[in-house]
Amino acid sequence: MDTLTADDGETIHLRISGQGRPLVLLHGWTSSHRDWTPFIEPLAAHFRIFRWDARGHGGHAPLTTTVPTVQRMAQDLHLLLAHYDVRDAVVVGHSMGALTLWQYVRDFGCERLGRAVILDQSPRLLTDERWKLGVYGDFDAQRNEAFMAALREDFAEAVLRLVADGHNAAAARAYAANTEGIQAMRQRLRKLAPAPLIACWDSLTAADYRPVLAQMNIPTLLIYGGESNFYSTATAEYVASQLPNAKLHIYEGVDHAPHLWKRDAFIDDLLEFAGMSARV
Repeated sequence: MDTLTADDGETIHLRISGQGRPLVLLHGWTSSHRDWTPFIEPLAAHFRIFRWDARGHGGHAPLTTTVPTVQRMAQDLHLLLAHYDVRDAVVVGHSMGALTLWQYVRDFGCERLGRAVILDQSPRLLTDERWKLGVYGDFDAQRNEAFMAALREDFAEAVLRLVADGHNAAAARAYAANTEGIQAMRQRLRKLAPAPLIACWDSLTAADYRPVLAQMNIPTLLIYGGESNFYSTATAEYVASQLPNAKLHIYEGVDHAPHLWKRDAFIDDLLEFAGMSARV
């Protein structure tokens, strides 16, 4: 992997592939650059692709004591774009990656960005009496405190339950049956260091990016799962309504990772959105 040294001395691991317009891929919480592997071959013919292991992710031992907050990850993204002189980038953010992108826009604006893609995310995770478009529609501060306590007790199981306890019935059935997929995910999660990821989650749930949406004065493609574990279509419609220039796709029948379940549709939609006529 390539590496980038951040301003605090931390090493950021990333892979760079392909040639063309810059495409930056930001993964979700507890994930890594490997989430994007299924898309690299068809996209590398059109884009110079940057995909990282966000700070605190990917299983890399940290070199600093810096907490991997969403604010710190946005700073890392700023450093990455500046280091490689990336301009007119298409930036794709899935889940936590979308929050990182919104934090980046809040802190640094859209000067280096050409287009944005948001995959199944709410601008405010926690809910309250006036905001019901976060996680589950009823994931308030008290429920989040209980979840974080569960993370500290058994990180892997708490993450699996977060996915299983949502709106997607197939995920609930898979967890109850302890399928091979659930077992593999449990094994992967148990290899991760919980403390940085819990601190990261704390920062994600403290953030509120609703005011940032109006600042995204670039074309934005929104792709949401019609059976997302966490968000209703009302969340997707709200985000679309708040952005100055948004196009919304709902991928029916799929969960919080719509791009993974409908890979070909995602690739075609991304290429069309970026002004590419067809796959090579």
